[in-house]
Amino acid sequence: MCNRCVMDTSDSEISFDANGHCNHCNNYFNRIAPMSYHGKDSDEAFAKGIEQIKQRGRGRKYDCVIGISGGIDSSYVAYLAKKNGLRALLVHLNNGWDTSISEQNIQVVVDKLGFDYEVFTPDLEAFRKMQVAFLRSSTPDIESPTDMLIQYAVHHFAQKYDVKYIISGGNFATEGILPNTWFYNAKDCRYCKSIINTIIPGQEGREVLQKIPKFGWAQELYCKLIKGIKTVYFLNYVDYNKEQVRQLLSNELGWKSYEGKHGESLYTAFEQFYILPKKFNVDYRRATFSTQICAGTMTREEALRQLEMPAFKEEEIKTVIEEICAHLQITTKEFDEIMQQKPLSYRDYKNDERKLKFIYSVYRFLTGKKDYRG
Repeated sequence: MCNRCVMDTSDSEISFDANGHCNHCNNYFNRIAPMSYHGKDSDEAFAKGIEQIKQRGRGRKYDCVIGISGGIDSSYVAYLAKKNGLRALLVHLNNGWDTSISEQNIQVVVDKLGFDYEVFTPDLEAFRKMQVAFLRSSTPDIESPTDMLIQYAVHHFAQKYDVKYIISGGNFATEGILPNTWFYNAKDCRYCKSIINTIIPGQEGREVLQKIPKFGWAQELYCKLIKGIKTVYFLNYVDYNKEQVRQLLSNELGWKSYEGKHGESLYTAFEQFYILPKKFNVDYRRATFSTQICAGTMTREEALRQLEMPAFKEEEIKTVIEEICAHLQITTKEFDEIMQQKPLSYRDYKNDERKLKFIYSVYRFLTGKKDYRG
């Protein structure tokens, strides 16, 4: 384990320097920290960005689109948009897994902030089949279908209303560290197609692919280069302390807190806090805590203490598994068999990794962007 953050060899590609510091926290301080909040300079950049968004939004119904999940990041982004006078359209992906808390939080954010609100609901039966296919693929990329559709939804409504800015809740304060070995690019449509064709061969698999809209690298570059849609990460420009923001949202909006990261989605929480640690030895909390340690919002001692505790309460696991299986329409026995399968990775399926690396490296070179998160 790194002696500065809490990343360890559960990332098979981790490396350590002579001081016992890992490549992740070194990268954070060398590359990511300079792009995070830096007082007056960040405040001025944020104010300038707000003005640019307003200027581009003139003559349009909305200045920006904001994807909202009911979680703290997206709720705070919506709050900042309102505070700074933006006319935002809030967009939610309904994939069938929202918790009651997330539904309540979305409603209070919409009502209190007074923004218009749109919901994108995919073909839920086809989506269910896609989720089961990714679960049976035995890769850690279980939530790729959701990640892809979130991007599709916000870009779909941005194009529908000719909006040029999407405001994301992604941020360096809590997401600056995430090993490449723990997830793969949800925009690799070849990889998605390979899993579907392998797990659901024939006409049924083709129907799933036809019914679920795709959002891959080609669609993303079309939106960026042809439609001129930009994604902005507000939380990289503000002093973002989650605990303080929780209190603010609670006091001003009536927003309710939840346990753990991604507590707004039952499936995402179950994937990150049960399936990934148990089957793949991947504890996402290590990445989140390590980022917070580097950002100075958590001590290493506190992170180690929390890592000693299971992310899922033992007394809840059986009930949650039954609920997950009922939703996916598989038996608990099938789920147990899936959990016992040999762990695989995206490299075990057809993918466009090399092509995507080349395309995005060229894009960053031509646009001068240092990091896709902006």
